[in-house]
Amino acid sequence: MQIPASNLVGRFLEWFGNIGIFFANVVRSGITPPYEWRELVRQLDEVGAKSLPLVALAGAAVGVVISLEARYSLSRFGAKSLFPATLVYSVIQVMGPIITGLVVSGRVGAGIGAELASMKVTEQIDAIEASAVNPYRLLAAPRILACILMMPLLTVAADACGLLTGWVAQAMVEPLSFQQFIESGFRGATFNAFVPPTFKTAVYGLIIGLIACFQGMRTTGGAEGVGRAATNSVVLGSLFLILADVVLVKFILVVFP
Repeated sequence: MQIPASNLVGRFLEWFGNIGIFFANVVRSGITPPYEWRELVRQLDEVGAKSLPLVALAGAAVGVVISLEARYSLSRFGAKSLFPATLVYSVIQVMGPIITGLVVSGRVGAGIGAELASMKVTEQIDAIEASAVNPYRLLAAPRILACILMMPLLTVAADACGLLTGWVAQAMVEPLSFQQFIESGFRGATFNAFVPPTFKTAVYGLIIGLIACFQGMRTTGGAEGVGRAATNSVVLGSLFLILADVVLVKFILVVFP
């Protein structure tokens, strides 16, 4: 049975309206005391420390791939001297942030969505509300804030691993000291070249945490709903993350030329 286009548009707008209301409730609850510091620290560890190995591995793999591709492409055009700068700019400005966002979306987004969804279907969230505890303050706000705070740090870790493995891959083929690699790669670098692409990942964290919490806390349908919430958290989080990257790249180019 085919769903009319008008119904699809209506559902799309309804979803955006609901997530906007959800975000407003989270902000209002999060900025008013009492603050859930203990839960925030636990979520910082869950999002940051437990995601670090996977993010570092992904960054290292990206560094090797870019190193191999860049060396081959630059050799064809006689521009091998540009290899360090090409690797540095490619990893820090482009691949590092987006790869980190997608990895965290897959791990953290699915985890938050499934955890909150299971709490919803087993009526634990209803029990929290019955205990006069605001679930937005206790459950959603710490998770979203943890994603926002940890994403730039995880991006720096992914960038560092990518640059290190990229240099190792190049040094195994042609002699190149790490000092020479760093000096050549960052020669002429400015604040605008590297800092904005790193801190734009805080927006990725907002998207990942917000969508995962929203999908989890509105779940219905038992075990099937839990699986659906986890899947939707990853799919929608990754999709909106990529769309946000397009907007943020243009914004950075305009504001930080």
